[in-house]
Amino acid sequence: MKLIIIFLTLLNLSLAQEPKKSKEELESELVDFSKIKDVIKSDGLEAQAKKKSLEALAKKKKRLEKNVSRFNYPTEHDFWPFMSEYWIVKNAPILKWDMKKPDYGLEDSFKRYLEELGYYEVKFKILLVDSPNITHFSLPYRKNEILFLLSVPFIRTMDLSKLEISTLLLEDYLRIEKRYFHEMVTTKELTSVLGTNFHGKKVNPQIVKDILKKYDDVIFSTGFNFKQQFAVTKDMERVLKNNMKLWNSYFSLLRKIDKLVKENVFYDKYNKIYPSPELQINWLTPNND
Repeated sequence: MKLIIIFLTLLNLSLAQEPKKSKEELESELVDFSKIKDVIKSDGLEAQAKKKSLEALAKKKKRLEKNVSRFNYPTEHDFWPFMSEYWIVKNAPILKWDMKKPDYGLEDSFKRYLEELGYYEVKFKILLVDSPNITHFSLPYRKNEILFLLSVPFIRTMDLSKLEISTLLLEDYLRIEKRYFHEMVTTKELTSVLGTNFHGKKVNPQIVKDILKKYDDVIFSTGFNFKQQFAVTKDMERVLKNNMKLWNSYFSLLRKIDKLVKENVFYDKYNKIYPSPELQINWLTPNND
């Protein structure tokens, strides 16, 4: 304890005897402390701080871009599967697609049929419906994929074979490939917004309502015109004529449909959707004159 007291006494005496520093000495010391900044630079601390600042700014920009991207309208490829599935769900009471579906093996049959004609890697889905309100249809779907609607009462009434059903689906496939349906249901308003961003703007729900109405009109009322039907029929001729088995199945299919629409009142509107199978037969039959 005595040693500590003696040490503190000596320290106080030393400090008391230290001479007062001049102005020049103080300024010199200040200059020395200002050199710390150079030391920081040399150690890379300032560059590291700048890097962290830029990283924080980049993260903030990314968060902002992500938030803005939430307001993107779908692209054309994203829009059609959404629209077709939405229409199917909305019309479930009419289509009756939630029935217990028989396993006809149509997917495998149609896949082999397409490959026999040289159509490989074609993606498709077949949705069976338990309704005479729709007979068969192909809807826009995902990129390089087609959604088929096929009425079970329709194919059962005519007792269609798997080959004839595949021929029917091929016609729908060629029809959707020509984008007739896309063209008939697309509006200028839809085209103007696809792939754009509506951040800070109001969404117009009427666009989807108008497309849904056009789906209804084409599928249930107006269908395809004679010019479109003729083009599809001639495409079927081009594709099938070199294979007599498939070519004959097309004629067999058309004759059965023609007989059905003339004799069965449940299908008397068929000719409004797909103009006259009888006329198609005439287009395919050689003129002997």
